[in-house]
Amino acid sequence: MYRLYVIELRKNVFSENRKFREANPQFNGELECVYVGMTSKNPKQRFEQHKQRLQSKKGVDLSSSIVRKYGSFLRPSLYHTIPAYKNREEALKAEKELAAKLRRERYAVWVN
Repeated sequence: MYRLYVIELRKNVFSENRKFREANPQFNGELECVYVGMTSKNPKQRFEQHKQRLQSKKGVDLSSSIVRKYGSFLRPSLYHTIPAYKNREEALKAEKELAAKLRRERYAVWVN
């Protein structure tokens, strides 16, 4: 099972990270900056993996540098009603859809 999650980012990500800023021309500064992700773990566990820069058994970095540097906390209100997905492909599609929805609502969004 795969779940979506949303992490609030500190707003200085918008001023300090050019790629983040370029990905969010719709952002007006009123709402938050967020990261949208997908995981087979509990969202809290996944957030900790980002913050602790965990690596896989093969030495692959499992974290997002944006979350590591700017991640503040989980935003369950933005994802708690979304059901779990049976496979990775469905979850990846839903992750992109959630990111697009939040951008339309004028959040600044990062998704890998």
